[in-house]
Amino acid sequence: MQSSEAPPEIFDRKRRYAMRQRAHRHAARAFLWQYIAQELKERLALVTRELQDVLLIGPIAAFAGEILGDRSCAVHIVDIVDPTLPSMVRAEEDRLSYKQHSFDLVVSAGVLDSVNDLPGALIQIRHILKPDGLFLGHMFGAGSLATLKSRMVAAEAPVATPHIHPQIDLRSAADLLSRAGFTLPVADGDMLPVRYGDWRTLVRDLRDAGIGNALTGPRRYLGRDYMARLDRAWQAGADPSGRCEEQFMHLFLSGWSPSANQPKPARRGSGEVSLASILRPADKG
Repeated sequence: MQSSEAPPEIFDRKRRYAMRQRAHRHAARAFLWQYIAQELKERLALVTRELQDVLLIGPIAAFAGEILGDRSCAVHIVDIVDPTLPSMVRAEEDRLSYKQHSFDLVVSAGVLDSVNDLPGALIQIRHILKPDGLFLGHMFGAGSLATLKSRMVAAEAPVATPHIHPQIDLRSAADLLSRAGFTLPVADGDMLPVRYGDWRTLVRDLRDAGIGNALTGPRRYLGRDYMARLDRAWQAGADPSGRCEEQFMHLFLSGWSPSANQPKPARRGSGEVSLASILRPADKG
């Protein structure tokens, strides 16, 4: 018997909104979004079919022109910030309200890793896609911000506080696509290294991108000298030039809405050549 209870709210929706509102004001400095947009553009360039209705979810909508290029299509936008465009709707990624089979393409980037109901969000995206519609997704995956995490742990010893939410790995992302009902699911990872002279610049980049800590619960007071301790921990691991390398693991996802005209795997047992006969060593003469 399946439970009808809603998934736990591990992310504070008000905090997510506040973070994204700040990021919206500083979007011009968010190099992470520019990198994601370029990668999505290259993936979409492989798709030659006509796109009539496109939905962009999250801050990536600011790069619609770069991602879509010269395609002529109706572009709709969903974000949790206040609407600023006629085609923009304010909604959360796991609370979409569009009708089934509304879009040829749905793009959601940089926000799925902090959604309370990630499986539900993916299922909703599949439902609003037209048959044989394409989903392109992105999230920050496991392995991101390993340097900042380790320096914070060192600065807070002996008691560490979570500052960054748990992140999904590549295999789990691929499994989620399949569980959500997408066909031809693909998940690939791309580790982007960035070198920083101090942790404050890194934290500013995270805030500009709106991807900081949105976990529920109170924040623990870390003491007056916490930033000084973090400075020492950062410099202790720096290279001779005074810089530390940080990592951003980008997970890129793609999947298609099921359609009767899609290629399907051959029926089990329908092969005419035995794999065993191919792999069997040749007889020696």
